[in-house]
Amino acid sequence: MRTFALRRSAALLGLHRAGVELKTFFRERDAVVFTLSLPIVVFVLLGAMFDGVYPGSDVTTAQYLAPSMIAAGVASTTFVNLGTGIAADRDDGTLKRLRGMPMPPSAYFLGKAVTALLITVVEAGLLLVIGVVGFDLTVPTDPARWLTFGWVFLLGVTACSLLGIAVSSLAGSARSAAAVTNLPYLVLAFISGIYFTPVGQLPGPLVTAGSLFPLKWMAQGFRSVFLPDTILAQEVVPSWEHGRIALVLAAWCIGGLVLCLTTFRWRGRRDR
Repeated sequence: MRTFALRRSAALLGLHRAGVELKTFFRERDAVVFTLSLPIVVFVLLGAMFDGVYPGSDVTTAQYLAPSMIAAGVASTTFVNLGTGIAADRDDGTLKRLRGMPMPPSAYFLGKAVTALLITVVEAGLLLVIGVVGFDLTVPTDPARWLTFGWVFLLGVTACSLLGIAVSSLAGSARSAAAVTNLPYLVLAFISGIYFTPVGQLPGPLVTAGSLFPLKWMAQGFRSVFLPDTILAQEVVPSWEHGRIALVLAAWCIGGLVLCLTTFRWRGRRDR
């Protein structure tokens, strides 16, 4: 009973912390605008620049890009935002103060994770609306496709959030955190076929490198939800590979957790 009570208390504190994080986030209007607008602006620009229909399918370039940009939005609002946000908390002493309070560490991470999840849902919703309204993306009616969207989304958010927490320890300060998180994000976006479509036309070494990380598999999973099977000719292999997507994303969830447990720092380097 005592263990259950402690877990319940940590969960309630985590939800309270999430409320604080959300209020802080939405009070900073510039942060809200730039966080939510980056994937949207890139999507609109690329969707307007590249026009055409893929052979053997009625899928346009913008429609092919839309699910991939949802994956990019997930990575942006979790990996990048959590990495920079936690690094800022460490740099300004917030983590040090929280560590000295009678609050379980899990409550802080739960608050960050819930906040990231809610912001990611908003981001994905905006991208989906733009895809449907602006580029005639078809919304699936098959419940099985939405089930696929659900597990890909949850595994992707979990993996990218854990990696964002882990990468925050690489930043020496809040000022360097943006570079530490944005550089790998942009590189992976290119080699994962987010900004280069279709992914099957990427050079072999880049496909291999991108396949090692979760972003490529998230994008492929989302494409399997919103695009018809006729587009499979443009993929690396003529299959959506749902089993492999689940395996890779789950592996990154476990790997991200191990990295968090072994590398996370509560104090900044100048506090040591």
